Amino acid sequence: MSTQTLDDEAAVRGRLDGIVEGIHAKDLDRLRQVYAADVVSFDVEPPLQHVGVEAKLANWARVFAAFAEVRYELRDLDLTVGDTVAFGHGFGRLSGTLADGTVTAGMWVRATFCLRKDGGTWLVAHDQVSVPLDLRTGKGLTGLEP
Repeated sequence: MSTQTLDDEAAVRGRLDGIVEGIHAKDLDRLRQVYAADVVSFDVEPPLQHVGVEAKLANWARVFAAFAEVRYELRDLDLTVGDTVAFGHGFGRLSGTLADGTVTAGMWVRATFCLRKDGGTWLVAHDQVSVPLDLRTGKGLTGLEP
């Protein structure tokens, strides 16, 4: 693996670490730095897609309003990094203390990130979060763990 590839992989991992850090700090400005202006997000809540950084940040603002203290964990991240495009997948879990004082361990979701290098900076251009589905009931299986 070339030095440039290793540097780019480290930069992509750092960018995704920025999501974790921004969520822990409830810092929308920090999160804004992670996403491309035209990011397309397939998140767990409706609608089917959220387009643009403002829509993505609005999702995070709703999360921050719901939680007094919030944590996000990203694990088992596997990356493929090219010259200008990278993608990765792993598992994420949002947890913490809700605004009403309820402590929640959250649920594990499948997370996919697609990044592009723009002016030398890696930005998340697409992300997708999902839970497995029980086809008989139509309900998400939220109790699974990696």
